[in-house]
Amino acid sequence: MGEAEQDAPGVAAAPAGEVARGAGFAVAPGTAKRPGVLVAMPFDRALLARFKENFPTARWRRKLRRWFVPGTTAEQRADAWIAREISALDAYGDDKGRDAYAFEPLESPYLEAGRDALVVRTPYSRTVVDSLRGIPFAAWAPEIRAWRVPWRSYEALKEVWAVIEEAARLSEPAARRARREAARNPAAEAERRRRRHPVPRGDPPPLGAAVEVADAGIVVFEALDDAPIAETEALAHYPGITAPGPLVWGWWRIPTFSEIAEAVPAAAPDAPGRGWWPATRAGLEERLRRLRETARAQETRAGKARAKRAAEAEPRGPGAA
Repeated sequence: MGEAEQDAPGVAAAPAGEVARGAGFAVAPGTAKRPGVLVAMPFDRALLARFKENFPTARWRRKLRRWFVPGTTAEQRADAWIAREISALDAYGDDKGRDAYAFEPLESPYLEAGRDALVVRTPYSRTVVDSLRGIPFAAWAPEIRAWRVPWRSYEALKEVWAVIEEAARLSEPAARRARREAARNPAAEAERRRRRHPVPRGDPPPLGAAVEVADAGIVVFEALDDAPIAETEALAHYPGITAPGPLVWGWWRIPTFSEIAEAVPAAAPDAPGRGWWPATRAGLEERLRRLRETARAQETRAGKARAKRAAEAEPRGPGAA
């Protein structure tokens, strides 16, 4: 199986979702059951040998007349390999790109001119990703956590560079912080820190179970007040509550990992106007993500504290006991 089969006559229909990469190369997605990518390429024994060397687990799909590369990152790896191969096939195009760069270079902290390709490294931005995906032969390189753009695609990169650079600038941590500061509402933040939420006295959330609210996401209510809410100014921070009848304060906390695991997700909010609803799958996933981030941050701080204590406990100087 392999070279002889790929060289057999006949043309198979292109798989669903197949995208041409140029020079006879094309890729198509695998399935949810079997993640990976289908790779079509011109038959050449030397090219096939290089393909097998880079993808030793690839298998020939005779009916599709495509190579299947398994793995959740297979498309990224295949695109990077195809870009390198096409770059070698089109050295003249790369020379033209280098000449164009030398004549009119793009100067940016987000762009590096490498020997074989341009390297684009920016903070994460969906705009940047979408723009780079539209550039021929651009591929994400996970080993350097950056995008490689072959020299021959320099003109295409130059056309969208203003969009990429502006999106990268807006995605810098300092720019994000500045936007958050500008959008701050101190009164609303103070109210949120009190960890309370208005709920209908006649239709309260279950205590001790994970439920969802509009502002805080997935929470667990621990107690409910008996008296109706008299602070009308505080209620202004909860404009989404439209349920009739008296409202009372419900006091909540962040759920634990086990409480998230025990929750049965609802398909959608059933009655947002009452201020709470059964936890949805999206809400549970978002809370789980935040819990994991918090756990990692706490572990990092604990590790630094242990390292500091260990360093302070080490003997200092030749006379130390």
